[in-house]
Amino acid sequence: MNTDNEAAACQFVIVARKTSALLAALTAAAWRPSPDTDADEACEFPYQPAGWPRPYRFVALRYETPPEAEAAATPVEQYQLFATAAYTYRVFVTNLRDPIGQVVWFYNQRAGAENLIKEANNDAGLAAHPSKRFDVNSVHFQLAMLAYHLNCWLLLLQRDDQTQTDALTHTTLATARLKFLFIAAKIWRHAGRTGISYSADYPEQPVFQRLMDRLRRVTPAFAPVIRHAMT
Repeated sequence: MNTDNEAAACQFVIVARKTSALLAALTAAAWRPSPDTDADEACEFPYQPAGWPRPYRFVALRYETPPEAEAAATPVEQYQLFATAAYTYRVFVTNLRDPIGQVVWFYNQRAGAENLIKEANNDAGLAAHPSKRFDVNSVHFQLAMLAYHLNCWLLLLQRDDQTQTDALTHTTLATARLKFLFIAAKIWRHAGRTGISYSADYPEQPVFQRLMDRLRRVTPAFAPVIRHAMT
């Protein structure tokens, strides 16, 4: 355990690794039903692993193994989970004082953040390092993040007027490109008019047209282009 983070008043939730001593502490712990998490039961207890300066708060969840799975299962150890014959466990060490449900919720957000970082690396070019100079790479990083956030705003502008925050789903950069950028279309000019014709197989044409209409109405005064604000 690095105590420098605590000296800087940093809060943390870290996955605990499987050890025989930790399994003994889990067996002796007082387990209770856990309606605030997806687990069958939860517990918490102070525990001091070997080499750590003091005891820390350990939070654990356990999931009952179905009888039919118990017969065929072998003990497994994964990044977040480890199993015994009767239960599968998730164990965290933390200095947060929140209830167990809040601690688990806080940790679960990490997966969403990692997916966004992976998307920015792969689809926005964030992982590329075009130069050996830090200042040049810094500019590249900021441009990549600007492109990523502009795409997020683009997806907000194309939403249906009635869509609310809890109904929004994440659309990746790769999907957004296929819907609004890499589309089959033809620009035509006839009788002094210029237009664009989309492929008959382009199902997103109404959404794309709504998006373009809203973008054309964007002004420096930031007047609303969508009738209903999200709540």
